Amino acid sequence: MTRVSLFNSPLLLGFEQFERTLDRIGRTPSDGYPPYNIEQLGEDQLRITLAVAGFTDADLTVQIEDNQLVVRGKQADDKERLFLHRGIAARQFQRAFVLAEGIEVTGASLDNGLLNIDLRRPVPEAKVRTIAINRSAAKPNGKTAIDVSTDVEG
Repeated sequence: MTRVSLFNSPLLLGFEQFERTLDRIGRTPSDGYPPYNIEQLGEDQLRITLAVAGFTDADLTVQIEDNQLVVRGKQADDKERLFLHRGIAARQFQRAFVLAEGIEVTGASLDNGLLNIDLRRPVPEAKVRTIAINRSAAKPNGKTAIDVSTDVEG
């Protein structure tokens, strides 16, 4: 099966990283656990909130791996507890969020079963750069303009 590229245009140069990111997003399993919110706190601030009831800060890890924010949770089974009914699952999870270039994680906190991860998105500055055009006296055949006029006359 031939794969069609979204960025297969000669006008889109250097977008290979975006294509790899879209591929990674498409392969990420989405079982919906744990549920999460993403909210905008300000012009350049975001917060991801995951519902991780029953997890302690020691049960959770937050890492950045190749422009992905990866949150993992794993609870250790307490062998001394005897459950007559176990309706609250103590399962492990992994949730990954692809981060755009320049996004910074500024902190994480656990409060009342909610893991808050704060992000800062830098405001892009408008950049204008003028490229100098060099003047070359050589023609494609290697002769200068003077040499060409000499050849025509002679």
